[in-house]
Amino acid sequence: MQRFARSGLVLALATAGLAAQAATELVIATVNNGHMIEMQKLTPHFEKANPDIKLKWVTLEEGVLRQRVTTDIATKGGQFDVMTIGLYEAPIWSKKGWLKPIATDAAYDVDDLLPAIRSGLSHEGKLYAAPFYGESSMLMYRKDLADKAGVTLPEQPTWQQVKEFADKANDPKAGVYGMCLRGKPGWGDNMALLTTLANTWGGQWFDTAWKPQLDTPAWKEAISFYVDLMKKDGPPGASANSFNENLALFNEGKCAAWVDATIAASFISDPKQSKVADKVAFAQAPIAKTPKGANWLWSWNLAIPASSTKDEAAQKFIRWATSKDYIQLVAKEHGWHAVPTGTRKSTYANPEFQKVAKFAEAEKKAIDSANPNDSTLPKSPYQGVQYAAIPEFQAIGVGVGQQMSAALAGKVTVEQALKTSQTLAEREMKKGGYYK
Repeated sequence: MQRFARSGLVLALATAGLAAQAATELVIATVNNGHMIEMQKLTPHFEKANPDIKLKWVTLEEGVLRQRVTTDIATKGGQFDVMTIGLYEAPIWSKKGWLKPIATDAAYDVDDLLPAIRSGLSHEGKLYAAPFYGESSMLMYRKDLADKAGVTLPEQPTWQQVKEFADKANDPKAGVYGMCLRGKPGWGDNMALLTTLANTWGGQWFDTAWKPQLDTPAWKEAISFYVDLMKKDGPPGASANSFNENLALFNEGKCAAWVDATIAASFISDPKQSKVADKVAFAQAPIAKTPKGANWLWSWNLAIPASSTKDEAAQKFIRWATSKDYIQLVAKEHGWHAVPTGTRKSTYANPEFQKVAKFAEAEKKAIDSANPNDSTLPKSPYQGVQYAAIPEFQAIGVGVGQQMSAALAGKVTVEQALKTSQTLAEREMKKGGYYK
């Protein structure tokens, strides 16, 4: 009897060992943004509900993430089972057959996704990436400093009005800078902001014949305005700052005004993170000559490479991380102000969320108003607000971003930066066969 009990115990231990060995390991590549880091912390909730799946995270800075996942998917490297990709990559990669469709069920409620975001992630009626959080851009500013300066900013201010406020609020001796804007080079870093700037000044990346338009008056006016504004009212070292750096400055009370991703609103109005949480106000992204393309549209999304051999586990994880239930989990753990926004109608309709998110209305309005199919005053041949959704854009955007950062740092003039940018853009577009 004892022998049978012992052999039964051995068998049970062996079975447990096999079960542990059989757990599917999902390698997930993601970006080092606040909401993604929070998702990693909530890993135990998913693994407890799915003991046969183990999550392994590879967290990277935005520019590095883009390089790594693009190389991996293009070469079928198979390093990652789930990739965090943007609204830019999703349509290009799905058309190339590089992504698996997302298998949604009734509980997932795909119709709850915001139309602008869902449309950008779909190809031929199928969803190819699931949005984790979505964003547009807007103006975030210190209401106390505006009151002190005697400035009232309208719901949709002009860049000139914002500049006048920044000039008055700029007080470096007191550690307050009038304006914080992105300067770090990258097509998704400084060029996200600068493309919206060029759009609202009446510019575009390419005309209908695909000829680059970087040496036009609209780009020169927009970039000159930006460089002058930042030299006068920006923090030191602005040419190295992107989203995370400016977020840290704003939370420390060092920025009077900041135009950036709407997703920042939840962080700067959270008293646990922000020293000025009770002093912030929100407005739509500033405009210049036209409101077209003044505010961008973006989402960070989870996708499965077509080469994945762990499709079932990857689908299960993605449905969990982008579901209504996940949003409820974050709210339960950290409060409604901490939930990832910009993806679901139900989040904005939730009374608990509305109660704590004073930015909700401005954020949703910005997302709903962004139109990637009509974002420039002159007609353009490309989709995208703050980027052009063509494969060549990454290389062009990175090169131009370096030139713009150099202009901000005073290493080259705006004219030189734009001339060099035009030349490199023409070279890439000719190489891509867009024109001769």
